[in-house]
Amino acid sequence: MSPESPLPPPVRRAAVRQPVAPSLAERAAAVAGGGWHAGATAGPAEPRAAAQAAPSADSLPVLPRARSQPARGPEPAGPKILGIDPGTRVVGWGVIELTPRGPRFVAAGVVRAGSGELGGRLGLIRRELDRLIALHAPSVVAVEEAFAKKNLQSALRIGEARGVVLSCAAAAGVAVHQYTPATAKKALVGNGAAHKSQVAAMVARRLGLAEAPQPHDASDAVALALTHVLRSIPSHKAR
Repeated sequence: MSPESPLPPPVRRAAVRQPVAPSLAERAAAVAGGGWHAGATAGPAEPRAAAQAAPSADSLPVLPRARSQPARGPEPAGPKILGIDPGTRVVGWGVIELTPRGPRFVAAGVVRAGSGELGGRLGLIRRELDRLIALHAPSVVAVEEAFAKKNLQSALRIGEARGVVLSCAAAAGVAVHQYTPATAKKALVGNGAAHKSQVAAMVARRLGLAEAPQPHDASDAVALALTHVLRSIPSHKAR
């Protein structure tokens, strides 16, 4: 080529478009539509559409965090009172529990010692009362107090049964409170000469029971336990 020949026109190269990394808004919109993957690029019209489709962080709803509730276990048991109506053939017993809402009935029944030899009957009563105290773990034993009856022989027999009750409570380290039948009737019914049926009805009413524990020996024992609550615990006297 001679120096006089004209130079060829410069060759124009097409501009190479550099890939643009998608913004966070574009990625969020693409992920929502299932079309974005690592390394993908956005076309000329995509960034604007993606920015309009994806909400900003400020516009996203804030969901309340669920508060974890501590697991609630059973309410702690309150102190129990064991009432005992002593006898050498039939011993009535009843257990109530003190709660913030008032006394609650737990259980009641009788120990039937039969009609055998006195020493054997008293031994059976001792074993059963030991079992009841170990089972219910009362903090107080309320027992009928010794009192004179027209039948002196019957009063002596009740005194022997009371001795068994006192020894059981002492062996278990449980406090003993004694109440006469008239005191129990006065505390529950308001009349120291009330009939057993009246006492039983008041026991059911005080404890919210459909009927009083049976037989009367059991309801009399529960009445002794309630008497201790009414006479010894100020917060329950007005209930």
